[in-house]
Amino acid sequence: KDVQKEREPHVYLSKEEVKEKIQNYNSSVTDKLKMTLNANGIYTGFIKVQMELCRPITVQSSQRQGRCAPSSQETAFYLPDGCVNTLHISSTNTVREVIEALLKKFFVADNPAKFALYKRCHKEDQVYTCKLSDREHPLYLRLVAGPKTEMLSFVLREHETGEVMWEAFSIPELQNFLRILDKEESDQLQLLKNRYAAYRGKLEEALRGVLKPG
Repeated sequence: KDVQKEREPHVYLSKEEVKEKIQNYNSSVTDKLKMTLNANGIYTGFIKVQMELCRPITVQSSQRQGRCAPSSQETAFYLPDGCVNTLHISSTNTVREVIEALLKKFFVADNPAKFALYKRCHKEDQVYTCKLSDREHPLYLRLVAGPKTEMLSFVLREHETGEVMWEAFSIPELQNFLRILDKEESDQLQLLKNRYAAYRGKLEEALRGVLKPG
């Protein structure tokens, strides 16, 4: 069940409270992805983000290419459904910074503003998903919820804007989308032709059996 965007209240925690929560968190971790408290009060740790992208992403074909790389160095494709990425972040990193880090890790050339980070949690035997504010801190949410992803998990999606805002995409991105659509259309057309050819062959074989002189 998706709910409207809500801002998670960030309760101020003293250094001792943070230390206690991190100790409790680490004692419950089963995958060795523990948190570390630094002397300056900032803590670091890991979050897992599930990628749920409906539209193709534009990926740089070379790690050396920057965001202004020519279109020939970029490829658009659909990311496999359910892909999960693990990020090492600090308590000061915001949602917007996490999104940018994810895209950079995948060498995605798309504008980070096209994406949003969602939290998915269980409440009263139901699963709720809501969009996080760009200024929220995912590691704080992870610390408060504990390490169990059943209690809280993060999901990257495209912004839900109703109709697709095609004007937000660059010309190379739109051209890549068209190439993908052309290929999908060609593949589906070939499948349809093969199916009808097989059906026609069975009919012709049946007719030959009926018309065979006997």
